[in-house]
Amino acid sequence: MKTALTGLVGCRHPIVQAGMGYVATAGLAAAASAAGGLGIVGAATMSVGEMTEAIRTVRERTDAPFGVNIRSDADDAADRIDVIIKEQVRVASFARAPAKDLIKKLKDAGVVVMPSVGARRHAEKVAAWGVDALIVQGGEAGGHTGPTSTSVLLPQVVDVVDIPVVAAGGFFDGRGLVAALAYGAAGIAMGTRFLLTTDSPVPDAVKKAYLAAADTVVTTRVDGVPHRVLRTPFVDGLEHSRLRLARALLNSARFKRVSGLSWGALLREGRRMRHGGELTWAQVLQAANTPTLLKAAMVDGRADLGVMASGQVVGVLADLPSCAELIDRIMAEAEAVLAKLTAPR
Repeated sequence: MKTALTGLVGCRHPIVQAGMGYVATAGLAAAASAAGGLGIVGAATMSVGEMTEAIRTVRERTDAPFGVNIRSDADDAADRIDVIIKEQVRVASFARAPAKDLIKKLKDAGVVVMPSVGARRHAEKVAAWGVDALIVQGGEAGGHTGPTSTSVLLPQVVDVVDIPVVAAGGFFDGRGLVAALAYGAAGIAMGTRFLLTTDSPVPDAVKKAYLAAADTVVTTRVDGVPHRVLRTPFVDGLEHSRLRLARALLNSARFKRVSGLSWGALLREGRRMRHGGELTWAQVLQAANTPTLLKAAMVDGRADLGVMASGQVVGVLADLPSCAELIDRIMAEAEAVLAKLTAPR
């Protein structure tokens, strides 16, 4: 299936594996790309050295194109971009678009720049800055999310930009891919669906928690901004408790020990994660704890003590295919749907 996305980045199928922190390791990204999709390494939770090693690991496992996701507001964003260019990564992915000069630097080096957006005005803004493609994320998606559903946001964006648009939020099968294409998208991006594969590094106990889940909740108690996660007793506790400075300080002290960050660096991290919101100091400190809360589940396997970002599709997922099985199945379903739609009546 050829679309503007496959033509731009060189993947066989218009399916993108989202660059999820602690989940989108080199193994998952390599498996997704080798299966014909576009795998993306979630490097925002890696050091520069770890990111470089992950890039080289992906390249050892497949010669298919892949991407790397980083935070444009990180202190070392420029260094990371230098690595992406040096290592000849095909796609640079961002949760928030980088500055114009960094976009130009990447484009001049032949790297495809593909940030994620959650509003039409943001899409128009970064398209004018010269990015090559956009991931448009609707409110059904896991992690940091907005209030507008994909079915409403996607047509708004494709009508105002003239670059390839990838639809994210609520996708898990071939029917969804066809629907996204009908709206004008050039492909789909999936996070939760790829998290629940045999190639995902997430511990088995946590995968079981996802498969058993029936509900998600959008909470601001994780880091002060809307965050879609699995509804668990831990999250319910966050939701129904008052976020006090003393508790936030205790949590931050724990994160400080784990991360090795200074208090100054910890506070700067919290400020960055505010995304311009008006948060209390307790919320700023809690925002800096987010990596620890995610790592507790995604790496340590502590579903009882961590936060598990999840899209709404979790309620309809019931298996753990490999990336190859998943992508092959989606493409077969999409072809069957298209054939049915175009069959003579």
